[in-house]
Amino acid sequence: MTSPEPRDNRDKVVSKLPSWLRQELKVRAVQHGIDMQDAVEAGITAWRGLGSNLNAIDTSGAESFATFLPAELWTGFRADCKLRGVSLIQGLAQSVQVWLDTHPAPAVKRPDIVRRIVVCNQKGGVGKTAVTAGTGEALAESSTMLVPVRVSKHFAALLEENEDSTHDPLALEDLPGLGQRVLLVDFDPQGHLTLQLGQEPLPMDGDSLTNHMAGDGKGDLRELIVPIDEDRFGGRLHLLPACTDAFLLDVRLSGVRAREASLERALSPIENDYDVILIDCPPSLGMSMDAAIHYGRRRNQETPGNSGALIVVQAEDSSADAYGLLTSQIEDMRTDLALDVDYLGLVVNHYDARRGYIATSSLQSWMDIKDPRVVGVIGDLKEQKEAVRAKRPLLAYAPRCDQSVGMRALAREISK
Repeated sequence: MTSPEPRDNRDKVVSKLPSWLRQELKVRAVQHGIDMQDAVEAGITAWRGLGSNLNAIDTSGAESFATFLPAELWTGFRADCKLRGVSLIQGLAQSVQVWLDTHPAPAVKRPDIVRRIVVCNQKGGVGKTAVTAGTGEALAESSTMLVPVRVSKHFAALLEENEDSTHDPLALEDLPGLGQRVLLVDFDPQGHLTLQLGQEPLPMDGDSLTNHMAGDGKGDLRELIVPIDEDRFGGRLHLLPACTDAFLLDVRLSGVRAREASLERALSPIENDYDVILIDCPPSLGMSMDAAIHYGRRRNQETPGNSGALIVVQAEDSSADAYGLLTSQIEDMRTDLALDVDYLGLVVNHYDARRGYIATSSLQSWMDIKDPRVVGVIGDLKEQKEAVRAKRPLLAYAPRCDQSVGMRALAREISK
């Protein structure tokens, strides 16, 4: 255990705790925003004030545990343990459990209106699928688990990197997962998101999102959704797979009334099942993109920035051209249909400062835009490619790699 620096008149004390209890204490203290030593102090104080002994806790396999406590508290606690006929280890375990019982885990905050994040760029190959998956995974990680996160202030430091693209591990902070219920929608007929997560595209002769958008749904859309079976997501991460019939979506939508609202009509029956829905858009400026933009618009009584467009770019010139085409389409939708469409930000993907001036100057150009602002910088490293080959979510395949850390920072940045 990494103990905080002592404060006031605290002494370092060493005892033992079962590893499971120590981990639960660590997570719960972070959830409540206090130091572990303060939680232990409060627990011991409460335990000493009890009028009777508690049920014994299984302390088999207890491991060394060190913290800082006021000297007089520890002395009195040792005396109370002797008086009550319990070992120091048992007394400490009971004290920690008392604190846990009186400080339950905070409930995960649910949005009043389901968040709809449209991940887009007209240019292919920028990594929209990886960002969609990674952001969704970061949103769905268990709130009872601590995960490494790097805060957004690190973006500026990226401009100063040279040969060494690794980041200082001391810049990481362990925080609880966000615990959101997440649906990933593979809206691209190429089906990269579906395949990368180890799932199969929907058959052409069956039901699909395209059918529901065209008004020809063959059943309940929920029946098409599959869970991403990884422990760290606890059943909260789901996928609506792609179907190659989406290549015909624009043709089928041409005869649909109010076609720009077709995606919303299809997904609205399942929205109450989720906190966040992420749309992995195709590299297109057609009707399907119009439907996605409309779906991500700000609804009545929705907080600005709750939903909107998350634009994925690269630190090179061609991304800037594609960005201009996409934002023109969004602005046209804003004007023609009087929509409020919020930009959630720019994600600079596949970034590698070792590529020199083109990469670093391009990143600076993106950061200079300000509105929308850069909300994430994701490195071009091997773990993402390995996870795709393994057909596993990145945050399950390599939860502590730099890209996973960056995805968590991104998820938190757009959740503020």
